Amino acid sequence: MAAPLTARRSVVVISDWVDGQHPGYDRPSSAMLPTHATTPESQPWIGDLVPIDVTGGYLERLPLALVAAGIVDQAEIWHHWRGEDEPPFRRNNAVLARRAFRIDDEHAPFSSSQMNAFIEAFGAPHILVVFGLGVAPDLLELCANSVILYNSIDAPSLRVPRQVSEHFDLVLTGAQWQSDEVEARHPGMRTAILPVGPEFAAADQFRPLDTPKDVDLIYVAAAQPYKRHDILFDALAQLPRDVRALCVFGYGEDADALRRRARDQNLSIEFVGPPGVPIEEVNRLMNHARFGVVCGIDDGAPAILTEYMLAGLPVLANAELRCGLQFILPETGMTASTNGFADAILTMRKTYEEFRPRQAVLERWTWQHSIVRLRAIIQQIHDAKQ
Repeated sequence: MAAPLTARRSVVVISDWVDGQHPGYDRPSSAMLPTHATTPESQPWIGDLVPIDVTGGYLERLPLALVAAGIVDQAEIWHHWRGEDEPPFRRNNAVLARRAFRIDDEHAPFSSSQMNAFIEAFGAPHILVVFGLGVAPDLLELCANSVILYNSIDAPSLRVPRQVSEHFDLVLTGAQWQSDEVEARHPGMRTAILPVGPEFAAADQFRPLDTPKDVDLIYVAAAQPYKRHDILFDALAQLPRDVRALCVFGYGEDADALRRRARDQNLSIEFVGPPGVPIEEVNRLMNHARFGVVCGIDDGAPAILTEYMLAGLPVLANAELRCGLQFILPETGMTASTNGFADAILTMRKTYEEFRPRQAVLERWTWQHSIVRLRAIIQQIHDAKQ
């Protein structure tokens, strides 16, 4: 049987991702442990500590930063699994693994009897991080002695009901108004404006390359309505057709419609994906552009803000973006209203070389900076629970 998670200090990140082929109906999962709970290859790593590279997306970078900073020794990312086949296990490296657990049903906040059984068998993690639509209260009750963090990743500060959020020790927010909303629901609950996407940037994952700038702007965003590609397209429709754009989609249901619109309006846009491309390829594509854009309004603080900047690109952001405008400084980019986006694109096209975005991120927002703040809060919560 695998060693308990508490054998070493651990962090578990639970995303709201549901994967696997749907059986066609909701059915309670068995409380029996999944196979990966007892196989030798899935045992928590117990060797000597090794240097850790903090890379990946927000799901990976936060737990890896906790390991790299010595706050925990091992990390796991848990997903919910639908279907009757065996939930998978994968080890990314010596300290980071991924597990999936059968889901009881697909109604958020998600419940998994398998996940609960795993905690009961092997113990709760030292730190539990919950994202998005959340998990059922019974799992959080099993982790009552853990330090429980939450981040919605989206514009709503709390995307979970009160009976879930009352278990949180710390809510990571993307703007002051989000922290105010948390305080209004749970007076005295700890918050920190520390959005995991842009605040835990990895300095070498996105970086400048010696690449010709053959497109003017790039928008790396899911092909979904809340990313507001329409604002970009409306602006491009007002501009000369020699203004060239690149849209990179990881996923999203609007991709075909956006391609049709660009073709119908003769817009100078190149498209990549879906499906998404590896991070190294995203970095290469960024380096072909003079600047990056963020068009959303009702969006969380997207990780792409500092990822553009680390690749050397200043950012043009929608001035109405509800979370993340704190990353737009005179040296990192500019904001523009929806109506002013076209003019701002022409300005950025001329002035992009005057910005110093990468240096600003290195001085403020890489994971090495953010983990110092987070470590202090975690320690305070841990001490209060003793």
